Amino acid sequence: MSRSAPRILLCGDALGHIKLLFKRVLSVTKSAGPFDALLIVGQFFPDSPDLLSDLSDFIDGRSTVPIPTYFIGDYGCGAGQFLSVASQHPSNRGFKTDGLQLCPNLFWLRGSGRFSLHGLNVVYLGGKSSPDAEGNGSGIMNGADTSAAPPGAMVPSGCDPVVAELVAEIKPRYHIAGTKGIFYTREPYINRDAVHVTRFIGLAAVGNKEKQKFIHAISPTPASTMSATDIHSKPSDTTLSPYTVTEKKSHEAAKRSVNDDPNSQYWRYDVSKKRQRQGGADRERLCFNFTSSGSCPRGENCNFRHDDDARVQYQRNVCFDFLNLGKCERGPDCKFNHEFMEEGMHGSQNTRTSRRSSGKSCWFCLSSPDVESHLILSVGESCYCALAKGPLVEHHVLLIPIEHHPHTLTVPPDVEKELGMFKYALNMYFKNQGMEVIFFEYLLQNISHANLQAIPIPFSKVPNAQRIFNLAAKRLGFEFAIITAQEDSSEGRKLLKSQFDGKSSVFYVELPDGIILWHSVDEKDKFPVQFGREVLAGLLNVADRADWRNCKMNKEDEIKMAETFKKGFKEFDPAL
Repeated sequence: MSRSAPRILLCGDALGHIKLLFKRVLSVTKSAGPFDALLIVGQFFPDSPDLLSDLSDFIDGRSTVPIPTYFIGDYGCGAGQFLSVASQHPSNRGFKTDGLQLCPNLFWLRGSGRFSLHGLNVVYLGGKSSPDAEGNGSGIMNGADTSAAPPGAMVPSGCDPVVAELVAEIKPRYHIAGTKGIFYTREPYINRDAVHVTRFIGLAAVGNKEKQKFIHAISPTPASTMSATDIHSKPSDTTLSPYTVTEKKSHEAAKRSVNDDPNSQYWRYDVSKKRQRQGGADRERLCFNFTSSGSCPRGENCNFRHDDDARVQYQRNVCFDFLNLGKCERGPDCKFNHEFMEEGMHGSQNTRTSRRSSGKSCWFCLSSPDVESHLILSVGESCYCALAKGPLVEHHVLLIPIEHHPHTLTVPPDVEKELGMFKYALNMYFKNQGMEVIFFEYLLQNISHANLQAIPIPFSKVPNAQRIFNLAAKRLGFEFAIITAQEDSSEGRKLLKSQFDGKSSVFYVELPDGIILWHSVDEKDKFPVQFGREVLAGLLNVADRADWRNCKMNKEDEIKMAETFKKGFKEFDPAL
């Protein structure tokens, strides 16, 4: 678009009245348009099945969505059915933070995340707010000045301390919410440690009987294009921040919400004075906050253990009780894994190994009884080469140190040298087939065994490789640091090693033109474990293969693929 300020329509709860909503959108567009997008907050799906046929008309193509429309939430009648079907579509697999498409111009923003929309950073949070007995969503006006608020804006069920703490932390320029059935625009307010003001807009539900406003237009200029004077500008009616939630209050609220839920399996991991008086034994137990999200508001004051390895296992669907206690009281009824899951020789998937063998048995160690030797392609003095199980593409290869190293950036010189020889050989082998190789590695602290992934891509895809990784990074809210080594990968890796502190988790990718993109992952960030694979699935237009489980092969086919590779690779193999 040529305009510097995009024009966005905002809407409250749709509640399935999408024909009425889009009729209103067309009317507003005719009188005041055009508009770039529509954002729907609150509940999108209806409360009863009566309106599902209207939604089906759009999904099946009998009606069209007039502008790009984004909604949050996975609840309401028909939500499970429609969203499950959309999630299985090949175009919706792989790296996605800007919505899964249900039909042209209609996108579901799953869970929570952040993406860029016409130069604007959009942060979304969907789902129901557990304190709300009526099952409303998580739109809030917690602690707001009620002097100008309409009746119903400040009922206790609308005060969500978690959302309030989030908004106080990220300090948005606009905070949009629904679920309360009223239209309310609050005076702008200043934020602590920020120069800009925040504007809150609450929106009513579509077709509400009270005729409350359910659609509203804004035209925010992207901050990246604003002058310092404009960013610092404060209207005359600006007030102090309404968010008075302190860390202490939020912790107490979180504790109550857990203790009040008799079905919660996590009550035993909360910190209470009674448990603290029992001594330091709790330090051996895992912190659920850290294990599940990668962060803990208590920080160093937490009485429980912050374990990165346990966090990785939890991300791989391992039962928290099993990780924490070594057993699970649910037994066969538990939906989670009761075995450690390792990222094996098999590249991008989770591979099971028993608790007994943790630290002693490893899918990557050649001496391990668990190693799948039929995938091994070549064994050198310090490294070996193997096919990935569930490969993204044919001849998706892993380079692995023979010794048990946690990652390749701290291996000894002899290992690094041979690693470079294998990389060079793979480059030569694939060049003969009209392809280049992209190497990437995600250095998660405490991961048991290093593996550098090598994925061949056609020459025609090389010019877009850096762009798509940068786009994926932008959607996650970070920018890659760049190392340029003039096509000398060994020099590039030396520069990368000089930047690596050996303590943090790091993702890096080595591109064919000698550029290395790298990102130091903060422990609080929810960085996708399969980031590299998902991005390359998008680059190669094989989004349905982003999940390794869609790429399973039987052992006979794996053996055949390995033999074919070894036959072609023989003249380049440094081990020979």
